[in-house]
Amino acid sequence: MTSVADVKQVIVIRKDLKMRRGKEIAQGAHASMAWMSLRLRRALEGDSEALRLTPAQQSWVQGSFAKVCVRVDSEEALRDVHAKAIEAGIESHLITDSGRTEFGGVPTPTSCAIGPDDATKIDGVTGSLELY
Repeated sequence: MTSVADVKQVIVIRKDLKMRRGKEIAQGAHASMAWMSLRLRRALEGDSEALRLTPAQQSWVQGSFAKVCVRVDSEEALRDVHAKAIEAGIESHLITDSGRTEFGGVPTPTSCAIGPDDATKIDGVTGSLELY
């Protein structure tokens, strides 16, 4: 099994939106939980494979839930990081806010979570991004 120290999740948040601090935190939390929420919904619908986790994901769940928050300055940059993660074979979930409390009612991509997965794999995608 992968070592706990070698597994993390990276949360990417758009800084250009100038969201209220609480909104940023909520969007990051949505992103972080998206990978498990999807699995739980599928399991409740009867998908017997839904809760099968990779060794890295098992290590993360049984360990410290290590997370790193980084920032990007545009929707394009957010989408690029999300796409690069998927191309690298890393699970990534893009979060689009409904726009009910901010963004004038316009659905807006705000964040994504990459992983949990092996830190070295994730660093290949997010290592150049600025810490939040």
